[in-house]
Amino acid sequence: MILILGVTASGKATLAFELAKSLDAEIISVDSMKIYRRMDIGTAKPSIQAQEKIKYHLIDVVEPSEPFNVGMFIELTNQAIDQIKKQNKPVVAVGGTALYIKSLLYGIFEGPGTDQKIRDQLKDDAKNQGLAKLHEQLAKLDPQAALKIHPNDEKRIIRALEVHQLTGKPISSFQNQWTQDNSDNSENWKIIGLRREKTIESKRINARVKKIVENGLVDEVKSLLNEDKPLSKQAKGAIGYAEIIDHLNNKTSLDQAVELIKKNTRHMAKHQRTWFKTFKNVNWIDIEPDESAEKIFERTKELLGNI
Repeated sequence: MILILGVTASGKATLAFELAKSLDAEIISVDSMKIYRRMDIGTAKPSIQAQEKIKYHLIDVVEPSEPFNVGMFIELTNQAIDQIKKQNKPVVAVGGTALYIKSLLYGIFEGPGTDQKIRDQLKDDAKNQGLAKLHEQLAKLDPQAALKIHPNDEKRIIRALEVHQLTGKPISSFQNQWTQDNSDNSENWKIIGLRREKTIESKRINARVKKIVENGLVDEVKSLLNEDKPLSKQAKGAIGYAEIIDHLNNKTSLDQAVELIKKNTRHMAKHQRTWFKTFKNVNWIDIEPDESAEKIFERTKELLGNI
């Protein structure tokens, strides 16, 4: 089984396709947004033509109105791996959703339970005091978690504060325990990481955002908002969609929304890099600024032969 990881717009999807084609493999998408039907442009799903040539798993599996979580991802991924292996085909997994990758390699972090009263109180605090205040509070209680959580990420800030109130311990201590306690499944995978200079990655991200807007992101979001069932919180909060929804609600101009998508995507890439540093057994390919997809493919095949 081969796993290809990298930040957004690193070229991993192209590499996975070429690799799967050459190996007669099937692809498992490790992406928390490609699972949603009709969220195609903003999530940069593989084209219909690509999906006709290679079988993809974990794409278009739930409605945008439905919730989805890491437990469901692991369950569906295990089913997909079994199906592919029954056909005696290789597995190529590809993605950048760090939590899903970590769960695939090292198991699921269950963590402490939840308390709806605490959660509701924290949501009220966020509304009344502002999210920035809660993030400051988190920085005092759990600096390690605060560094990883974006100041606008309400869900994760509230969860981290909830865990602290429930247990008296920082959420980062439980996540460290996760690393120590879970069985290491990474040995079952040949892991390839694509890495570029940060400035080059940022340029590629900006170009990706420009392209998805030109390809009709605004119309896609309008269409989703016109559906009978409202978007789930997860779908509505996805980068690219959240900013365009604000634009359609007259909170920002289109140009401002596009710049915000670029900024938030670059921040996500920074977050991905932080997570990826904690993964073991990753065989990194450092890509030159002008390196072609064909050259990356050749280097990957050579590297796989040596792992």
